[in-house]
Amino acid sequence: MKFVMTQAVCGEALALLEGKAAVFVADNGDPAAYPDEMRDADAIIVRIGRMDKAAIEQSPRLKVIGRPGVGYDSVDIQAATAAGVPVVITPGANTRSVAEHAIAMMLALSKNLVEGHNETQKGNFSAVREAGKSFEVLGKTAGFIGLGAIGAEAARLSGALGMRTLGYDPFLPREKIEALGCAYYEKYEDMLKDCDFVSVHVPLTEATRNMIAKKHFVVMKKTALIINCARGGIINEADLIEALEKGIIAGAGMDVFAAEPPLPDDPLLSAKNILYSPHSAAQTREAVINMHRMCVEGCLAVLRGEKWPHVVNKEAYEHSRWNNT
Repeated sequence: MKFVMTQAVCGEALALLEGKAAVFVADNGDPAAYPDEMRDADAIIVRIGRMDKAAIEQSPRLKVIGRPGVGYDSVDIQAATAAGVPVVITPGANTRSVAEHAIAMMLALSKNLVEGHNETQKGNFSAVREAGKSFEVLGKTAGFIGLGAIGAEAARLSGALGMRTLGYDPFLPREKIEALGCAYYEKYEDMLKDCDFVSVHVPLTEATRNMIAKKHFVVMKKTALIINCARGGIINEADLIEALEKGIIAGAGMDVFAAEPPLPDDPLLSAKNILYSPHSAAQTREAVINMHRMCVEGCLAVLRGEKWPHVVNKEAYEHSRWNNT
């Protein structure tokens, strides 16, 4: 069998393929750039770039697509399902890392660490020290949009820091949200009004694209801080810039961008009161090993004819190619 990877997985995951599969590492996110390799690929692991409909249709032997992590917007799920190709993801593998990153951004913003660092370097020690911008998180209110594994863990960590936690998730009933220690909100728009921190933990879909925009910022506290460690495009970036420039909200922590990597002239990079990281919340040593190993294990299971449970599109198993499994 043959694995194609847009970018190599870690050594611990590659070791799982030794003696089992040939591996081609493209270091290129566009499968159209290596059609000969794709023609006899049984599996592709998409770490960078996209696996679109054309790439799927031009890979006649393809049986499984792997996506390390829980986001899958880089794969055409409809085309994969139509071809009977399950798309493997790795739920839980990066939960702690992403949750910790969201909390780290909350703490960094509340303590004004970036400005403090930059101004100290410039020699403005006393001015930034006396700016009075930092505050304690104890007793503050943190609201979580999405309470899957990552959102739930981030809420738990917030509670451990003494914050009051609120939760919105259209797929969870009130009792489950309250069992996580969060006050239940049926509408996230209502929750936003009550938050000192807002943390986003939902996938990017047509339903969640631009789910936080101008009309939402204007109902938030002027002191509110918003964190996005999920996917770019969930928060409308132009509206976020305006909200920050006009002081409608106080600040933001962004691990993700609508276009990645952002260009040097991206206006988001020059907006004030934003803390950035390069889509690295899930890139801790521990999370990378967990995600990559789980992705390879899932792909191998599918290639053995097993109906691996951690796939985006279980409907793919209804395809005729699975009739004899």
